[in-house]
Amino acid sequence: MRIHPSLSSISLSIMLCGLLALSCKKTAQTTQTGSVDSVEAPVVAFDSSRIGVPLLGVVVPRDIQMKNYFSFMDSLVLGYDSLVPYTLTEHLLVRNNPWIIDTLASYDYDLRMPLGQFIADQKEEIMLRKGDTLWLPNDSTAAMLQDLFAQTVIDVNIPEFKLRIIERGVVKHTFPVRVGRDEQKFLSMAGRKASLRTPVGEGQVERIERNPVYMNPVDGKKYFATHRDDGKLTQLPRIPFIDPSINGVRPGALMHPTTNPHTLGKAYSNGCVGMSEQAAWIVYYHAPIGTAVHYRYETKVIDEKGDTLELKNIYNLKRAADKITYLQVNDQYSFCRTDTLADGSLVHVCK
Repeated sequence: MRIHPSLSSISLSIMLCGLLALSCKKTAQTTQTGSVDSVEAPVVAFDSSRIGVPLLGVVVPRDIQMKNYFSFMDSLVLGYDSLVPYTLTEHLLVRNNPWIIDTLASYDYDLRMPLGQFIADQKEEIMLRKGDTLWLPNDSTAAMLQDLFAQTVIDVNIPEFKLRIIERGVVKHTFPVRVGRDEQKFLSMAGRKASLRTPVGEGQVERIERNPVYMNPVDGKKYFATHRDDGKLTQLPRIPFIDPSINGVRPGALMHPTTNPHTLGKAYSNGCVGMSEQAAWIVYYHAPIGTAVHYRYETKVIDEKGDTLELKNIYNLKRAADKITYLQVNDQYSFCRTDTLADGSLVHVCK
């Protein structure tokens, strides 16, 4: 791309001087990921769809490993937020550069091993390479993405073991998941005996942990390595955990990756919704804080072929009404009303 000829040499000089001053600025702020990198990536101005509103490209100055990825992204957000007419966020930046999601997701252990690539520690892998360019969205693109986030639902049908990302009523992604077991157990983290069922209800993303601590909720012990399905030992990956509220409370039923995908499609967890590493990255970048979350319990569904399926009632719940849920017909999905189960839980009934 080329610099738009309508940009005068004076305005371009002023802008570049401002960018040069910004690129030399240091910051001492910290986030949950640790120290934020100084802004050292050069910025260049290119055409935008709107004359006089240049698109900014940030050139990655060095290879960025996963262990430094979030601090580097934070440095870009802090450094370049003042140059755009909207509030710049990590989610906006990455959704405007979808190849980043593809790169992060490609380091899923179970995608690499069939290719003969053993990943001992995902945190040491390079996610951004020197010379890569990250484009900041212009104001119209940012507004479109913000509106899209506001109309996104992360939908989990518990007995179907599926998570769907729904944007403006259209199913964009569907992933297999594991859900909580139908039992009660004493959890050291909770300090009491608790149900391991994944709760049913509605809420939103309340918190995101980008540097999660892996801990066994039963005994409260931390762990840093895991045996994969193939028996090999690796360090645990650094992939965000998403903590939603359900029915006004945070029950601890997080959405996060599992390093044992053989458990997907089963009631296996301590209440969380587990998915592949690849899926976890895609869900994360579609679900900033405030995104709607639905954990529902529908055993009668209609699939994409129009066939009615009766799913196993894994929690032995007695439904208040025998309604059919149309999950995906011509990629359309709509919520109609909420019914109450015999145990007081809420379910969505759709037509």
